[in-house]
Amino acid sequence: MSQDQQGFKNPQKLTSWVKYFLYIQIIISVIALGSGYMEYQLLSDYSNGVYTSQEQAVADGEANDARQGIVGITQMIIFIISGILILKWIHRANYNARQLGAEDMQFTPGWSVGWYFVPIAMLWKPYQAMKEIWKASHAPDNWKESNVPALLPWWWFFWIISSLLGNASFRITLRAEELNELLNANMIMQISDISSIPLALVTMALIMNIHKVQMSKDTNHS
Repeated sequence: MSQDQQGFKNPQKLTSWVKYFLYIQIIISVIALGSGYMEYQLLSDYSNGVYTSQEQAVADGEANDARQGIVGITQMIIFIISGILILKWIHRANYNARQLGAEDMQFTPGWSVGWYFVPIAMLWKPYQAMKEIWKASHAPDNWKESNVPALLPWWWFFWIISSLLGNASFRITLRAEELNELLNANMIMQISDISSIPLALVTMALIMNIHKVQMSKDTNHS
């Protein structure tokens, strides 16, 4: 069965799951910030020679590593699930925009997701695909002439910044051996966690806006 024959697919449940996991993502980012600050304080104490007992220093270090490990694994799991849900939502939104009457769209539902995994092109192609989804959803009959709000470039700005910081934090942490290197890695990690919060909020606003307008234009679900 072709896409045109299948018709509009109600995205209500999928959108709700995306929203819930974005909220969870914000919560775990706040927790990660608190845990990261505690680690920074511990590393600072090491650097300043606060500890007089080696046993206590080792015990606090092990407790920190255990806490950071749990937070990090939880954060990774939440981000992976959120990412899968968001990509599935993007695929559905592109598909539904076509069902609302948008013609000659450059990006297929598959490639609106696929470009996120293509090196170099992932820096701008996903943004163009989302921009097309926005325009085709708001004005399916004349989407090429439609404008996009500042929300869209802000979303992509935070996506790029968060991705770069996350990658830098991971690489620096792997190489860090000296205390000053660990402190630098910790600071970058905390900045990365901070950037993930506005990213989640802007992503939620973007998704909810497109979802609302698509549902309002679909006569079968209005």
